[in-house]
Amino acid sequence: MTIAVYPGTFDPITLGHMDIVSRATRLFDEVIVAVYLDAAKPGRMFDGDARIELIREAVSDATPSNPTLSRVRVEGYTGLSTEFARSREAGVIVRGLRAVTDFEYEFKLAHMNHHLAPEIEVVCLMTNAPQAFVSSSLIREVASLNGDVSGLVPANVQRALEQRFSPGYR
Repeated sequence: MTIAVYPGTFDPITLGHMDIVSRATRLFDEVIVAVYLDAAKPGRMFDGDARIELIREAVSDATPSNPTLSRVRVEGYTGLSTEFARSREAGVIVRGLRAVTDFEYEFKLAHMNHHLAPEIEVVCLMTNAPQAFVSSSLIREVASLNGDVSGLVPANVQRALEQRFSPGYR
């Protein structure tokens, strides 16, 4: 059985991330979405527990057309992604590429991960074209200005963003 870890901050998870999760489940027996819990980093929209819950809700929508989402687990972690992957006996770390600008960073990261854990392969999946421009930081910015992010994030995330930026939110 091949276990893959898809690490990230996912603040918030986007449909681009969900695309990578869904496609990874077609390649691997189990996919663990690993939410990096960087304690109280400035600029975080959702705390770690909220991000985990939003992702769990988004991936719980396993349907007859996408039954593979039932093979997704969501867990929080701290420290190195390679150590988390080892602790879950994962043989693969999945990364997503949106554009050429992501490649250089992911290339360096893949080599560092190989240095740290040569037994774990890094697999990069290119995000499908409709989500190629979407990033969590762009979603946060647009949502904070009450812009429409429908079709860019899962429905539950859109509701959470609307609540977060509704008048009277504390």
